[in-house]
Amino acid sequence: MDANDRSIAGFTMAGHALVHWFETSIPIFLVVWRAEFGVGVALIGLVAALGYAPFGLGALPGGILADRYGPKRLVLACLAGMSVSFLALSIAPSMIVIALGLLLWGIAASVYHPAGLALISTGVEDRGTVFAWHGIAGNVGIALGPFVAATLLLVLEWQLVAATLAVPGILAVGYGLSAEFDPTAAVDDADAGPAETLSVSELVANSRVLFASAFALVFAIVTFEGLYYRGMLTFLPEILNGVPAIETRSLPTTLEGIEPDRYIYVGLLVVGIVGQYAGGKLTNRVSPARGMVAIFAVLTALAVAFVPVTSMGIGVIAALCGLFGFFLFAVQPFYQNAVAVYTPADTRGLSYGYTYLGEFGLGSASIAISGFVLENAPLSAFFLLAAGFSLAGAVLSAGLLVGLERFGEMSARLETEAND
Repeated sequence: MDANDRSIAGFTMAGHALVHWFETSIPIFLVVWRAEFGVGVALIGLVAALGYAPFGLGALPGGILADRYGPKRLVLACLAGMSVSFLALSIAPSMIVIALGLLLWGIAASVYHPAGLALISTGVEDRGTVFAWHGIAGNVGIALGPFVAATLLLVLEWQLVAATLAVPGILAVGYGLSAEFDPTAAVDDADAGPAETLSVSELVANSRVLFASAFALVFAIVTFEGLYYRGMLTFLPEILNGVPAIETRSLPTTLEGIEPDRYIYVGLLVVGIVGQYAGGKLTNRVSPARGMVAIFAVLTALAVAFVPVTSMGIGVIAALCGLFGFFLFAVQPFYQNAVAVYTPADTRGLSYGYTYLGEFGLGSASIAISGFVLENAPLSAFFLLAAGFSLAGAVLSAGLLVGLERFGEMSARLETEAND
């Protein structure tokens, strides 16, 4: 990587880690807030939804704004907004203020993925390596957020913990303001920088161009990946907690009170760091479509394998979860790179906005679908549903691999330019 690549990598890695740092710490606070304010599960769930819903739904407008004002400004606004929201939470006297704070967090966080990935796609020459490190940073944030929040709550009041969690975000804003890089160094398109205007007609025209190209398949692929990802990661902790082989596992005296299922789940996320890196490095050698076909096929097999494995020993379950974590996160650099390959540089923010609308917005529908299946059908039906989502991703990726020419010369030209 050259100096520009390293500068963009550092800036986006900090942003990606902190988005997930804040995101995964929120559920820890929900338990505390429920006891503090004496509210029911339904209300606390509604309050949480106020934060998580805009996190996905705001990705599209976030991408539009990234194209209009430039990705660096949007990432800085994201970091500042998330930090301010947690400072507001630290002084919240009621659930109403907490709900408003979480709403602010969701709006601020929603712009990161389209803005940060647009910056990497247009500013970085060694895109695969930076996508890998960017993904690793996100997984570090996913693992550290709940761990740090839960640990600090053992010794500090929740208000002080919320304020403490905002400190890295404030420091990242200062770092970002001093970071210098060329956000369009990796593209020749003179229109790749911030747009001079932002109109509805241009938005509609750019969207029509995108969905008349191979990006339409990429969007569908990412949506099915989101359905698989959200459903599995949301309910796997609950499933592992009820597995007899884990419930009856005896632990050393020094670990009494620690639930093995939580260690297995955290281990899954840690292995995901390796998967992110491996997937990112492979994007330099394997085409996005070919890589996605292979990984989605593996994810389908792993989902089916959960059916018999959940009745086996804890070692086998842990091993399967490790493989699952590796491949679940290894696929992400491939679809991120696919967006860069199959879209024009001047609509990259819009492209990633649609991408994460599919990933986090439409993908979140699997939470409701999977929850209904778990409540009303055997456990095997849940895993077969997940396998169906990943199988659809594999089939669509195969379609992208063999039918690219049907989407016109623009897609083929973009792929050639991206591989040069």
